[in-house]
Amino acid sequence: MTFLRPKQEQKPQSNPSSSDKPPDKPSETPPLKNLLQLFQWIILIVLILWSLSIFWSPTQTSVKLPYSTFLDQVRADNVTKVDISGSQIEGSFQTALLWPPVPVTTTATSTISTSTISTSTTSADTTPVANLSTPLATAAANVTSTAQLTATALQSQSLPYMDFSTNFPADLGDSTLLPLLESHNVVVNVSPSSVPWLTLLLTTGLPILLLLFVFGLMGRQMMNQQSNIFGFGNSGARQHVVSNYPEVTFKNVAGADEAKADLSEIVDFLKEPTRYHQLGARMPRGVLLVGAPGTGKTLLARAVAGEAGVPFFNLNGSEFVEMFVGVGASRVRDLFHQAKESGSAIIFIDELDAVGRRRGAGLGNTNDEREQTLNQLLVEMDGFDEHHDLIVMAATNRPDVLDPALLRPGRFDRQVVVSLPDLRGRAEILRIHSTPLPVATDVDLNKLAQATVGMSGADLANLCNEAALGAARQRHSQVTMSDFESAIDKVVLGSERPLVMSEQARRIVAYHEAGHAVVAWLLPEADPVNKVTIIPHGRALGVTEQLPSEEQYNYNRLYLLTRLSVMLGGRTAEEVAIGDITTGAENDLVEATRMTRRMITRWGMSDIGLAAFESDETQPFLGYELSQGRGYSEDTSARIDQTVQKILSERHQSVTQLLTQNRRLLDALAQALLAHETVQQSQLVAILGQRPQSGKSANSPESVKSLVSVE
Repeated sequence: MTFLRPKQEQKPQSNPSSSDKPPDKPSETPPLKNLLQLFQWIILIVLILWSLSIFWSPTQTSVKLPYSTFLDQVRADNVTKVDISGSQIEGSFQTALLWPPVPVTTTATSTISTSTISTSTTSADTTPVANLSTPLATAAANVTSTAQLTATALQSQSLPYMDFSTNFPADLGDSTLLPLLESHNVVVNVSPSSVPWLTLLLTTGLPILLLLFVFGLMGRQMMNQQSNIFGFGNSGARQHVVSNYPEVTFKNVAGADEAKADLSEIVDFLKEPTRYHQLGARMPRGVLLVGAPGTGKTLLARAVAGEAGVPFFNLNGSEFVEMFVGVGASRVRDLFHQAKESGSAIIFIDELDAVGRRRGAGLGNTNDEREQTLNQLLVEMDGFDEHHDLIVMAATNRPDVLDPALLRPGRFDRQVVVSLPDLRGRAEILRIHSTPLPVATDVDLNKLAQATVGMSGADLANLCNEAALGAARQRHSQVTMSDFESAIDKVVLGSERPLVMSEQARRIVAYHEAGHAVVAWLLPEADPVNKVTIIPHGRALGVTEQLPSEEQYNYNRLYLLTRLSVMLGGRTAEEVAIGDITTGAENDLVEATRMTRRMITRWGMSDIGLAAFESDETQPFLGYELSQGRGYSEDTSARIDQTVQKILSERHQSVTQLLTQNRRLLDALAQALLAHETVQQSQLVAILGQRPQSGKSANSPESVKSLVSVE
C-alpha cells in the first residue's frame, strides 16, 4: 500500500450543505481597530521627534572656561554667583565676557625695526645701512598689518557670554577657592553631584527592567500552566480540513483494492446522507481497519475523508491515557463534541489497542484510567444520534487484544482487513515510489515485485530509498537493477559486516550453508534457492536465500515437512562433514520446533488427531491462561512433546541419509563458498546440476524469503 504525491489543485467540496451557503461578505474594519492604529502612529511620531531632539544642537548660552580664567574673573570682581555640584562649577558674570579673547596688538615690531636701523648707523660704512633700512621697515609694516588682521578676525568670532562653566581640579584640590570667592562677595551655592542618565540607567534602571522581564516570564509561564491545567481534559485532536490540506483520495492509494471497495459505501453515505436517511438506513457507526504495520491504514482513512470532503480528526490511542484517572474520559467527550459541531466528520483513532485492550485480562493488568477511557468511548459510540453524520474509524494490528464490547454491532460494525499487497499491487507501489528516482533501463519492476513477496507499502518505499542511497554511495548516475538487488539483501538480510574468522570457522559456516542449500535444491517441494553466502549479514554468519516461485496462502503437510528438512540441513551437514556440532544451528532448531508444535497443536498434522490444542503463545496477556485453565490433560501434553521429538528425529534421519548420498555435491558447494564466499543461482546449477521439478510449490506471502541462517 502506498500513495501518490497529492496534487496542488483543490477540488470543490461536494457537500450539498456547504454549496447552499451564500458567499461571505467582506469583513469591515471595526472602529476600535482604527483607534488602535491611530494610537500606534502617534507613539511612533513621538518617538521619532524624541530621537531627533537628542541630536538637535540648541543655541549655546554658556561658555566653557579654563579654571585659571575663572579665577582671573573672580579676582576682577566680574563673577556674581557660582553653583558648585561635585567637580562642576557653573556661574554668572556681572559684565558679559567676550570669548575667545582678542589678543592685544603692540608696536614691538616697529620698535625692533627702528632700533635695528639705529644700531646699524654706527658702522663706518653708512651707505649699506641706508640701503637696508627700507626693506626692514617694509617687513615690519607687513607683520603689523598681519597681526591687526588676525586680531580683527578673532574679534569677529568672539561672542559675549553671561554664564560660564568650568571644572574644579578635584584630584589636586584648591583650598584658596572659597576664601577667594568670599573675599570678592561671590554668592556660592553647593548641591550634590548629579549622576549621568546613562550611568543611572545602567546601574539602577537596567536591573529593574531585568527584574520586571523575569517576573513577566514567570507570570506568563504560570498563566500557561494554569491554562494547561484547565485544558488538561481537551482531546488535542488534529483536525485536517480538506480546504487547508493537500487532498488525498483513493487515487493516491495503491495495492488495497479490496479495502477501497469496502470503504466506498461509507464515502457515498457521507456525500449523500439524505438518500440513506429517507430509506431508514443507518450507516455503520465504526469501521475498524485491521492489518499489518505499514499497509496504509491511516492513509485509507484520510482518503475516505478526502473523497467525502469532510473534516478529519486524527488522534492516537495513547494520547487518551494519562496518569490521572478521568482525564482520558474527558478527552473522549471533548473529541466527540468537536466532531459533532463540525457536522459530517470522520474521527480516526490510530493504534486503538492502546486504549481498547480487553478489560480485566491478564495478571496485574488492571489500569483504571484506561478502563475509564474505554468505558467513555463505548458510551460515546453507542450514543450517536441517527442524524449525526459522524463515523469513527480506527486502526490496529492487534485485533486479538481488543475488548469484545468494542467489536459488537452498534460500535465497530465493520472490520476491513488491509492485507499485504499482491504481485500486481507491489509492482504498482514500486512504480509509484520509483517515479522520482532516475531509474536505469535495466530495472524490471515486475521482477522486483516477484522478489519482494510479503513486503508492505512502507517496506517497498524503504526499499526504493535504500536503492537510491546505494546508488549515490557507489557514484552511479542512475539507480540500476544491481542497486535494487543490493537494497533487497540489505533490507531482508541486514547490512554486511566485516568479521575476521579463522579458516576452520569459515569451513564450518560453509558446510552449514551448503547443507541448507543442497537439501533445498534436491527436494522439489522446497522453495528455489536464489543465493548462498558465507558473508556475515546482521547477526547471521551466513545465509541461504530462497525465493518463492509463486504466491500461495495455504500450506500442505509435504511442504511443511520439506521446510523442516531444509532447516535441519545445516546442523546435519556439520555432523556429516565436520564430525562435530556447533551453536550455529540455534535459530534453525527454534524455528523447527515452533513449526512442528504448530503442526501438531493447531493444524492437526500428526498421529494425535484432529483436535486443536491452544498454546500459551496465542494469548498476549500475562497470566490470562491461569484463570482460563488448560484444555487438555498432562498425558496429552506429554504426547505432544513426544510427537514433536518424533517428527524432528524423522526429518533429521531423512536429511542425514540425503546428504550422505550426495556428499560429493555438499563438498563441491562448500569449496565454492570458501573460494567465492557468495554463490548465485546460475552457479548453483553448474555445481549441483538441474533441480528436480515438482508438481506444485507451496509458498507463503507472509514471509519475504525463507531464510536459514547461522547465528
